Amino acid sequence: MVFSVIGADDTWVLWAFLAGWAGVSIYLEQKYEWASKVSGAIIALVGAMLLANFNVIPTDSPVYDTVWGYVVPLAIPLLLFQSNILKIWNESGRLLVMFLLSSIGTVVGAIVGFFLLKDYIPGLEKVAAMMTGSYIGGSVNLAALSARFETPGELVSATVVADNLMMALYFLVLMVIPTVAFFRRRFKAPHVEQVEKHEQDGGENLAATYWKGKEISLKDIGFAVGSAFVLVAISFKLAALFDSIIPSGDDINFVWNALNGILGDNYLMLTTITLVAVTIFSRFFEKINGAQEIGTYLIYIFFVVIGVPASLPIILQNAPLLFVLVFIMVALNMIISFVFGKLFKFNLEEIILASNANIGGPTTAAAMAISKGWTKLVAPVLIVGTLGYVIGNYIGAAIGYWFGLY
Repeated sequence: MVFSVIGADDTWVLWAFLAGWAGVSIYLEQKYEWASKVSGAIIALVGAMLLANFNVIPTDSPVYDTVWGYVVPLAIPLLLFQSNILKIWNESGRLLVMFLLSSIGTVVGAIVGFFLLKDYIPGLEKVAAMMTGSYIGGSVNLAALSARFETPGELVSATVVADNLMMALYFLVLMVIPTVAFFRRRFKAPHVEQVEKHEQDGGENLAATYWKGKEISLKDIGFAVGSAFVLVAISFKLAALFDSIIPSGDDINFVWNALNGILGDNYLMLTTITLVAVTIFSRFFEKINGAQEIGTYLIYIFFVVIGVPASLPIILQNAPLLFVLVFIMVALNMIISFVFGKLFKFNLEEIILASNANIGGPTTAAAMAISKGWTKLVAPVLIVGTLGYVIGNYIGAAIGYWFGLY
């Protein structure tokens, strides 16, 4: 266990840091032009990464697990209260195609990385399988595939550390890309242009203008938070029920496994139930003020947590070659995503979010869309990214069985 000034079990102090630094990041983003350009999300993430690497805060704590297990699920429905399901499905089609094209990059990266490094990393076929699943569907698949291939615990831990650092660095790269002239000259960026026009017309930076004060009552807060809790509870219970009654496993056929992956997944069920509820009871949800603000604040806490586990000393001690593997996979995912994106004339924002959803999963992609002001893409990327859980599991398993032959 690495020493840190604030202990892993110092719950209140850690929560004070997470909640406080999220608030500071939002303030800086809205107050200063430089911070608006960098974005509050990056400030939140980098601040946590620096403190973790200087051993001020721990790189692992039950507090961080609570953010993943409770804060993120509550944020998702709050951010979907204003979503029009018909528009979402229309817009998800393009993102789904881009997501699938981007996932080809992950597979190519796994193949290249495996054959370059297989003589240097024992058990690499297991790691490659885990990371293929993870870089198509998120960390949920990493856990599932590590169990399926019975990967040794120390190898899983080292891989997770390398993965966390790579994700944090790649997330920073993706956040910066829309501001780089090279990409802007070669790709259409309608959402970025809309945000920039908004800044020019309003005279304030985007964050300050977009999040300006609005009328909100105690009733709004009660309905927003209460509804989010109810939707999460119903969705997770339903997902657990379907997971228990629909068979799955290596000896079960593809259809049952796919059905279990779709209906038994917490986040896919949560997104579905929320969108159905918002569509049926649209008048109720549209009248709730403040839901997006509360949800976005919770997402900023999540941004802080993303930066925490990226411990550079642990990487250098335990996992330098594993970091090379994940670097190859992420680099090829990015390159192939942009090549296909250019070839099939996708927007810059769609390419960035599809690649993000592959590497980080739906939550990081939605968080990026929120922080960039691409609000119309939040719900579509959540849907597409969550479907990646199912796709990634099967592709990761196939890669693991293939590489196992070597």
